[in-house]
Amino acid sequence: MARDKNKLLHGPLFFRSVPLDRRNAARRISAYIYGNILILSALIPVAPSHEDVGIAVVLGAAVSTFVAHVFAESVGQSVRQSGAPAAPEPWLDLRDSLPILSSAVLPCAILVAAAIGWLEPRTAQVLAEVAMLVRIGGITFVIRRLEGERPDRSTLLGAFLLSCVATAVVAVKVVLTH
Repeated sequence: MARDKNKLLHGPLFFRSVPLDRRNAARRISAYIYGNILILSALIPVAPSHEDVGIAVVLGAAVSTFVAHVFAESVGQSVRQSGAPAAPEPWLDLRDSLPILSSAVLPCAILVAAAIGWLEPRTAQVLAEVAMLVRIGGITFVIRRLEGERPDRSTLLGAFLLSCVATAVVAVKVVLTH
């Protein structure tokens, strides 16, 4: 049983004998985009200093969004299945929501570099923000792979356009909430 849970939580996206089905891939990609946008939205209003580089804000945004997303997916799943979900479903919701938590890893690592003095706080914040936009745009390469296609120029253009749209979404969120 413990091995099955481990496989459910850590099953890779591409390195499997049977490709990930479109429904699960779509849920993970949705969580990935959602997490990256909310982390970027949390990063932008932070005023970095040598004492406080915003790591707590980023981690708080990631954990609270993850918990809310898992809860919402569980409730939604109970509606789709008309009643209480079967035993493996909560694990699937948890696994498919993990990209939200992974969204915080890179920006936190960059901010830690500022906290220990390797980078200036403002430089670290800008690098973390750019990294989030690259992550968001980079999902176009994953989508092409899931479609069984090789990346081409249109993939790169799609990455750029997706990053632009994400920037607009983040700008609206920051303006309306901060």
